[in-house]
Amino acid sequence: MPQNKRSQSTEPITAQIAERLEREPVKVLGRIANSSNATLLVEVGSQHNKIKAIYKPLVGERPLWDFPPGLYKREVAAYLLSETLELGLVPLTIEREDLPYGVGSLQYFIEADFSKTYYEILEDDGNHPILIDLAAFDILANNSDRKGGHVLIDANGKIFAIDNGLCFHKQFKLRSVIWEFGKASISDHFLTLLQVAAEKHFSFLDHYLAEPEIASLITRANYLIKNGSLLDLPEDQRPYPWPII
Repeated sequence: MPQNKRSQSTEPITAQIAERLEREPVKVLGRIANSSNATLLVEVGSQHNKIKAIYKPLVGERPLWDFPPGLYKREVAAYLLSETLELGLVPLTIEREDLPYGVGSLQYFIEADFSKTYYEILEDDGNHPILIDLAAFDILANNSDRKGGHVLIDANGKIFAIDNGLCFHKQFKLRSVIWEFGKASISDHFLTLLQVAAEKHFSFLDHYLAEPEIASLITRANYLIKNGSLLDLPEDQRPYPWPII
């Protein structure tokens, strides 16, 4: 029987990393290739004690017709939602103003096997429970760009979901590569924590999302709570992002 990986414990050093991302000096190393918006690899810290992070500045965002400026805030909101649901899927992400190109998001860099995308991770049945949680998370967050390359796995087998800027639109825009699980049941733990967050109107996201977006989030949450399962692959709309990797 495959190992159940539904529970992904939070790293005990998360608080320490968060403090470093919030306070220590940041140096830009270069730009991540093939990203449509400015996505910068940076070093955080002193000369002899550095960590890497991904910096997405507001000024580097390409204007979109359907999303307002400030996609970096959605990156932070996705992290907060993942943590509230105790998923540990989104790498630690903060908002910070005193950065080389101004305000933006800083996300702790995951040392992953970048040759593996969602499709390779899917081949291990033991990964399926957390992938089902990720599919449910993306329905909730209304992710319109869950590409295969946005799902990572580190050396310890922990799965992460990155590039969450195109989430939380008030109109349903789910586009994802994760459709293999049909109407699989969502875990009771996920639904219990979701119920609590919905009853509090996701107030921890007030700084990052507009009122209509939070209202739509509550609607999606109530749908998942009522049905307790994923969605079937829709036949009457565009379900996949492009490119899929």
